[in-house]
Amino acid sequence: MASWYGVPYHGRRASNGEIYDMYKLTAAHRTLPFESVVRVTNLKNGRHTEVRINDRGPFVENRVIDLSLAAARELDMVTSGIAPVRLELLSGPSPLEGHFTVQVGAFLVRENAEKLRERLQQRYQPVFVHEFDSPSGLFYRVRVGRLASPEEARRLAEELRSEEGVVPFVVRLDE
Repeated sequence: MASWYGVPYHGRRASNGEIYDMYKLTAAHRTLPFESVVRVTNLKNGRHTEVRINDRGPFVENRVIDLSLAAARELDMVTSGIAPVRLELLSGPSPLEGHFTVQVGAFLVRENAEKLRERLQQRYQPVFVHEFDSPSGLFYRVRVGRLASPEEARRLAEELRSEEGVVPFVVRLDE
């Protein structure tokens, strides 16, 4: 499933450091490298577009990509807000190379993030808190592991889901 995002993110810094412009054909993906170009096809109507990955997300379960408003318009999914999609990697660095982590929580109160970090550190290493300045305020994201492949990260995510009762997201570590 794809979703789209615009205001209040428009004009703010994207994860790759550039200013997010909802009128350009860009997207957020949790694990594809920045500058990857992806063809996104709306499976409901067959419409497709090409987007460049410049941000991280979506951090909503069962969503694979978050599109700019421009891309959502090309796919005719603005009104519905979400659509089933197929992704095809057209160019960019290998999505299998790099390091990956598992996000297990996001908190507005740092103390809550630190409590979860301390609890998980008894069993997992490393566990760290990553600050994220969103339009809704400063979030403290709790992340577990530094893994060499998306598959290793998926296995850790499933372990964390079953053992710790969290809703995990595999995320590329952008270094």
